[in-house]
Amino acid sequence: MRAFRIKINSWTSSFRYPNLISGFQPTLEVPPVSTVMGLINAASGKYLENRQIELGYYFDFKTKAIDLETIYQIKINNKNYPDNSVKSNVIQREFLYGCQLFLYLVDEELVSCFRKPAYQILLGRSGDLAGIESIKEIELLEVQNASFGGQLVPFNENYLPGQIQALPKYFSNTIPRKNMGTEPYSVISYNNPVNSQLTGFRSALNEFDSDIFFHKFEV
Repeated sequence: MRAFRIKINSWTSSFRYPNLISGFQPTLEVPPVSTVMGLINAASGKYLENRQIELGYYFDFKTKAIDLETIYQIKINNKNYPDNSVKSNVIQREFLYGCQLFLYLVDEELVSCFRKPAYQILLGRSGDLAGIESIKEIELLEVQNASFGGQLVPFNENYLPGQIQALPKYFSNTIPRKNMGTEPYSVISYNNPVNSQLTGFRSALNEFDSDIFFHKFEV
């Protein structure tokens, strides 16, 4: 299969658990599909809708650590508006260091957006600034009984081991944002790959030891 590989690097990354709001903030070890879709939207400079999306990706990092972070909590009054009361608090937040994302796309229009991104590329939160190292056109070889690491695989019908999390594919273009296409995923870290009976794709570049699962959906 003909595709394009986009290599993205960042010093730090943090991918929050969707249901944890306060207290200790751990990070997922793989970005959700919605985060990768956010990258594509940022590069294109617009909200993508009414199109078929095919993407695969692999993510790894050098180490995981914990930092202290100051947050500001604002009270909501009985009319559901914020009041003037602001309280600071210090929390512990996990983050990943030395991160790289290998993104695979087949849509040349989307790939062209990464050659000159409209907005900054982030791997996680607003401080996790990322850069595009290279873009290459490649051939992906279809393989059976693929081995996956450093990515998400839908849990339903595949039932792969890993950390199971309900995560959205996308977010709406409304305020407030709404989750779209939420379903359970096996979160498979790069350092704990799993074998499967699924079909995957293998790059001839041999940049890492994993096959690629392709997500196909409509936004």
